[in-house]
Amino acid sequence: MGKIAFVFSGQGAQYSGMGKSLYDMGGPAKKLYDEAEELRSGTMNQSFCGSDEELKRTINTQPCLYLVEMAAALSLNENGIFADGVAGFSLGEIAALAYAGAYSHKDGFKIVTKRGEVMDAAGSGTDTAMCAVIKLDSKTVADTASEFESLYAVNFNSPGQTVVSGLKSSMAAFEEKAKELGGRCIPLAVSAAFHSPFMNDAAESFAEALSGFEIKTPETPVYSNFTAQPYGENVTDNLKMQMKSPVRWQETIENMIADGYTTFIEVGAGKTLCGLIKKISKEVSVYSVENAETLADTVRSVKENA
Repeated sequence: MGKIAFVFSGQGAQYSGMGKSLYDMGGPAKKLYDEAEELRSGTMNQSFCGSDEELKRTINTQPCLYLVEMAAALSLNENGIFADGVAGFSLGEIAALAYAGAYSHKDGFKIVTKRGEVMDAAGSGTDTAMCAVIKLDSKTVADTASEFESLYAVNFNSPGQTVVSGLKSSMAAFEEKAKELGGRCIPLAVSAAFHSPFMNDAAESFAEALSGFEIKTPETPVYSNFTAQPYGENVTDNLKMQMKSPVRWQETIENMIADGYTTFIEVGAGKTLCGLIKKISKEVSVYSVENAETLADTVRSVKENA
């Protein structure tokens, strides 16, 4: 078997109840949540019982998703499965870096909480939105988006799926144009225009906040959204750029496959990344862990195929 990658979920995959069964198992997942609750009271209630509207707010989404992602990864470790390398989609990169030792799990929670705060604030001043465009190639999507005021192609997810971010007032006309070209637009459950110039101020605030943490070169390879290559020593600069720049997910996964990764395990809420990876390559094995049931299934399958 080749190398194992953990890939950490992105925003939009959240749902009420995420992480509860992992927490109830005890062990490192319970410790993680209990420590986070001391830092940000109410996070467990939001994760386990929050409404869709509450969880859609970036200020809540990001810390809640971080916890279920880290809980899933640590639960895999507890069962003898470790990552040779990792990647995270947008906010998932914060958890990926924590897993890889760039900072402590506790500091990772503080960092993702701050990230959610600055991105939520950036989204509150302007009416913005994001949508995934399917059935069109990325160049067509990018060229079409550029025809509209303050719209940007921001996430290059897989063949036939590109995300557009920007002014909500431009989105309806863009969606109509995309439909005429043979595409289909799917609105995303997010509260701002992420990975676009609308995040410029938030990125500066985030970089300033990161200066207060001890951040090291990752001990395990972490493939960056911004460069699609493993992180070096420039963790803070990379995270700043990541917030306001496109996510090069397809390229990231292609580079990981070229580097010998053959097993990808999505850790965190949902199976969105599993679907994208399957579209990128039919040659790799893809699993997911988001609760106790999928943890048991994945552990059994990975060990059987080892």
